[in-house]
Amino acid sequence: MNDINWMEFREHVPGKIQTVLLPTGTLEAHGVVNNGADNTAPVALARAMAPRVNAMVAPVVNHGITGSLDGYAGTFSISEAAYRVFLTDIFQGLARSGFRNIIVINGHGGPQTAVLNELAEKTGREHRVRTLVVNWWAYCSDVTMKTFGEDGGHAGWNETAFIQAIDRKLVHPERDQPAMATVRPPAGTWSAFPFPSSIILYQPGQGYPKFDQAKADAYFSAVTDKMTALVQETIGKWDQAGLFR
Repeated sequence: MNDINWMEFREHVPGKIQTVLLPTGTLEAHGVVNNGADNTAPVALARAMAPRVNAMVAPVVNHGITGSLDGYAGTFSISEAAYRVFLTDIFQGLARSGFRNIIVINGHGGPQTAVLNELAEKTGREHRVRTLVVNWWAYCSDVTMKTFGEDGGHAGWNETAFIQAIDRKLVHPERDQPAMATVRPPAGTWSAFPFPSSIILYQPGQGYPKFDQAKADAYFSAVTDKMTALVQETIGKWDQAGLFR
């Protein structure tokens, strides 16, 4: 959408293309990869998926609701109130533009996920469009286990590998220090602000980045395949059911 003009858009939407992929993320510390990892990942995914699902890629929403890491340099958060208003207008704009399927490829979790789910459903009801919101790393947790043989984490082996597969220049293993990681505390046990590490492991002793390029490339490919299959299957079932046609 960012690179075509209005005449080209009109020629393609909705006559030839009815699906839009909307990457969403934020800016926050990610260990030894770029602060914009939550933007880099969904943008690359959307671009890889678009030809396979006959979709157009919307510009990334690159600021979001960052949580306990926004004390780190270059990391900051958009208020939930502002985010809600902005995303509401984006969803409505995509619906009014003629897209029937609005697929959100989300790169950042926490409260942001709940807001996206709520606003996407509201847009679907009001505009009679079909919406899907996917947290790519969560949906592909089985791919993480299969590729690396262990669980991942925020800026862990899985997310770091994903960025490594996209652009090696964004990964700086020379800055790696084991003390940069902390295991995510069980719910209700303790909380800290800022969180003491920007690498947050899901399981003790698992998921610390190892910078294996072959596994990074395999992971990106497998995640892309699984995400593509989800979108294809969901749209197929919407069509089969005759929903909002």
